[in-house]
Amino acid sequence: MVRETRHWLFDILDKIAVCERLMADVSLEAFEVDVPLRLSVERAIEIISEASRHIADDDKALEPDQPWPKIADIGNRLRHAYHLVPAELIHAVGVGPQARDQAPLFSQEAAIGPLA
Repeated sequence: MVRETRHWLFDILDKIAVCERLMADVSLEAFEVDVPLRLSVERAIEIISEASRHIADDDKALEPDQPWPKIADIGNRLRHAYHLVPAELIHAVGVGPQARDQAPLFSQEAAIGPLA
């Protein structure tokens, strides 16, 4: 079955909603010790990352404020350098924009290298 862009976009939006539900009111301290939760959020982020790779550049250009290279790269980090991805980064990604405003999404770049 050939997937269309709308299918990939649905996957992204669905997994964002999953992260928001899972991470509602979860502190960083609670997240750090909840292994099943962290693995679930990491998997959702991997799916978002992979789906983003299937969206055409022309379509991505319609949303220029999205950090498309970083979205694609975080999946690589989780698959190949998972041991270097700090819980703070996953927590910030998982809880959504309100937390990212307080703790920038890629504030850990110095520790794990540039994401784009």
